[in-house]
Amino acid sequence: MPYILISTQIRMVRHRRCETGPTIVGDECSDPALMEQLGATKRTVLGNNFAEYVVNEPPRVTLDRLEALGFRVVSMTGVGQTLVWCLHKE
Repeated sequence: MPYILISTQIRMVRHRRCETGPTIVGDECSDPALMEQLGATKRTVLGNNFAEYVVNEPPRVTLDRLEALGFRVVSMTGVGQTLVWCLHKE
């Protein structure tokens, strides 16, 4: 039963405009084929000892792609300025 977590950070910038991104779509153990379908690239942020997959698109675009691949949102939450979605594919 494959699950996937995606997350992004929301920042308020000048003139009260909202900015998101990048969207984190997986960790170093994620399915490389799925990450390729999402157009994700693997990166390691300075100071972290793990890699993550990211896309430079808003979460809405990634959620649309995952729905087309058969995933459905199971839950969503906000933690501070971070938004997290959990998706599942039958």
